[in-house]
Amino acid sequence: MKRIHFTAEDLARTRVATTIGVAAETFDTVKLLKDRNASLVFRRWHLSVRGRVGQQAGPLAALVPMRGPLIDATSLMGDTASIDEAVDNLMAAPRALMRLELENLDLHPTHRSWARNLMDGDRETRRQVATALRACHSVTVAPYWSRVRSHLSEVRAGYASTMADGGVEQLLTALCGPLVRWRPPVLEVAHTHDADVHLNGRGLVIAPTMFSTQQVNLLYPPLDPGRAPVLAVPTLSGTSLDTALWEGAESTAPSLDELLGRTRAAVLRAAVGGCGTTELARRLHISPATASHHATTLRNARLISTRREGKAVLHTVTSLGIALLEQSLPA
Repeated sequence: MKRIHFTAEDLARTRVATTIGVAAETFDTVKLLKDRNASLVFRRWHLSVRGRVGQQAGPLAALVPMRGPLIDATSLMGDTASIDEAVDNLMAAPRALMRLELENLDLHPTHRSWARNLMDGDRETRRQVATALRACHSVTVAPYWSRVRSHLSEVRAGYASTMADGGVEQLLTALCGPLVRWRPPVLEVAHTHDADVHLNGRGLVIAPTMFSTQQVNLLYPPLDPGRAPVLAVPTLSGTSLDTALWEGAESTAPSLDELLGRTRAAVLRAAVGGCGTTELARRLHISPATASHHATTLRNARLISTRREGKAVLHTVTSLGIALLEQSLPA
């Protein structure tokens, strides 16, 4: 049990947010894929993504142990809805923050040496995590993100309406029972670890989550103790979820190959998760010059973005490109 202690100032400073961020949601999908006892509401999602998260996402899975503390991706990569911004935050995160987030994880022995490199600030190791984050996100979150974001916005609107009608205490009373119980001035949160948390005037941010398992989590950046913690609240339970969230988008549009051309469509698909020009050429058995030409055309169409990574460049699919790929999936 975690007991969150409020003062009158904390109640006045409590607010609601739409999301804990796309990076945190992506990390939650990795844990969800490992959980054999996941709620039935995710069954259709499981069937849709199972087997599509390849080895490229391995570094992310290594950072998601099935027991013990979990990495706080919101503190590390922000609450942004943009995967590009989340990756930028990851690459720029202070070494001290990375160490604090990783040092208590119950990692598999085969991953500990690699994790130490990550904690020590090794750039290549961070790039591996960034590539894994993009690869996993492209399969487990991006195809559903517009509908997920709409769902989370509706939940947030409900929170805000409750606060407007009855104040913050009414929201705390109605929030996610039986996992949360409001006993003024303490919010009791069911948790595997016992702790008393004093907000000390910082207030609280309440944010709905989609892919978290059935546990409410309290997130707070260890290097910024003056910032309000985030209470991440799962929004799905039982079997009442509208399964339209997980349905493939129906479309009568031309196939992606017809729209872009076979090679250019293949370049777009290959860039999911991030890929350099030389790697694109190798994967698709085309010349680097041809790969560069198609990448430039896709970039000019705003379907991919390109950034420099040392001496090389990295092509990644934009949100517009992801939407186009999603429309091309069979329903």
